[in-house]
Amino acid sequence: MLIQGVLNPDLLHMLARFRHTNTLVIADRGFPSWPGLPTLDLSVVDGLPTVLQILVAIRPNLMLGGAFMAREFKGCNTKAVQDRFAKSFHGVTVTWEPHVAFKKRVPGSIGLIRTGDTIHYANMILVSA
Repeated sequence: MLIQGVLNPDLLHMLARFRHTNTLVIADRGFPSWPGLPTLDLSVVDGLPTVLQILVAIRPNLMLGGAFMAREFKGCNTKAVQDRFAKSFHGVTVTWEPHVAFKKRVPGSIGLIRTGDTIHYANMILVSA
């Protein structure tokens, strides 16, 4: 029996497939679905869990080589929200791009984790080192 770290077996299965140069999406509650892309919906209610809660939970198990986020995130969120995201990405280079370009990367990912997050443009694509 697992006693620490990620306990959700479906999430563990998705993380086990996140290999060198693969990408993985963590998205908010309104993010669209993609046919054929494995999606793990962890949303419970608005704001639970958040994208950052998932990132913090899985990050100790990952070697990240980078991340992508929508440039619009910076224009829609307060400095405090932006600082929380920056702190969670400590040591990881984030590439900021238009949301339209961001969404074009999604189909090439190994999976999508949907959260209950309500922060505008909180979606991220993680890149394995």
